[in-house]
Amino acid sequence: MLADKRILLIIGGGIAAYKSLDLIRRLKERGAGVRVVMTAAAQHFVTPLAAGALAHDRVFTELFDREDEQDVGHIRLSREADLVIVAPATADLMAKMVHGLADDLASAVLLASDKRVLVAPAMNPLMWAHAATRRNVARLVADGIAFVGPNAGAMAERGEEGAGRMAEPLEIVAAAEQALAPAGPLAGRHVLITSGPTHEPIDPVRYIANRSSGKQGHAIAAAAARAGAQVTLVSGPVNLPDPQGVAVRHVETAREMLAAVEAALPADAAIFAAAVADWRTASEADEKMKKDGKAIPALALAENPDILATVAHLSNRRPRLVVGFAAETQDVVAYAQAKRARKGCDWIVANDVSRRSGIEGGVMGGDENAVHLITAEGVEHWPRASKADVAGRLVARVAAALGPMEAAS
Repeated sequence: MLADKRILLIIGGGIAAYKSLDLIRRLKERGAGVRVVMTAAAQHFVTPLAAGALAHDRVFTELFDREDEQDVGHIRLSREADLVIVAPATADLMAKMVHGLADDLASAVLLASDKRVLVAPAMNPLMWAHAATRRNVARLVADGIAFVGPNAGAMAERGEEGAGRMAEPLEIVAAAEQALAPAGPLAGRHVLITSGPTHEPIDPVRYIANRSSGKQGHAIAAAAARAGAQVTLVSGPVNLPDPQGVAVRHVETAREMLAAVEAALPADAAIFAAAVADWRTASEADEKMKKDGKAIPALALAENPDILATVAHLSNRRPRLVVGFAAETQDVVAYAQAKRARKGCDWIVANDVSRRSGIEGGVMGGDENAVHLITAEGVEHWPRASKADVAGRLVARVAAALGPMEAAS
């Protein structure tokens, strides 16, 4: 998909700039031509020599370069690219993009670009969470800028942890492939999806979980990507390959899933297909719990965060469309209708996961599903179908509900 594509990579100033060297290599492996622009700050972390050696081209660093600017170099750099990637995108660089500043080569290229722009943010978690950054991200998304990441995890600063790590090079490559794919009904949209179970540790070898395989959530992510969306998939532990063209965040627990979901916002639509464990142990044992002929240990449980309700009740970053899933074993529609009202989401996709479903292998772990779509307008009973077909039908409904990108407010 990237063969013969021309990528302009803008490297911002941050410790994550070292990952951009691997990104150049990954893009070149896929047949893309890569030109590199580096900010002055970026050159404190990696050298133009290293980036140029990997790109097999000179690196551009100066706005007022007599050799390049005699033919309006920053305009040429922008217009000769099929896609512009900013990685890492610092808080400062994103603020310049929002306000149309052009005081260096990188910002001038971005202001002069009429091509798709893909941004991979990287910064301290407090900077990412700051109200100014959140406003800037929302403005860039509204302007049609695509985002990949940031991820949650340990930061360069000692003891710092949270959302702000730049997406991994292969995640950025997948997002680039999606950005350059032919336009579909969700082109320009960001769709956030959760999938699979969560594993809540009891001790180092045991955990609380459920039977979710992740097949339905992963199928929805793949269908949304085929429809042209920029897709972020937050996946619990599954034995499935990552869907092609999808940025995947791998997590274990419900609390990790919530953090990854919040880091991936804003989004146009959020589909919560993961089967999140309702409870976790109040305290995880440091060592394996032994029988030793002793009394059976009592597990004190604590309630996990409600990811669906949390996102559905956001005041400023709530997706336009929030879709939940309800896996029930009795009174499926009634329970799902009550859940939609209680959680505050727009739609609920309900299915019968009992043995009465009649689906070989069961819904959880099987390849088929039969669902009911509950909305404010009523209930739609969809016929039994493959999970891929259910995913395609749901994604088509999401695209219709969001409408064309031009009609978005």
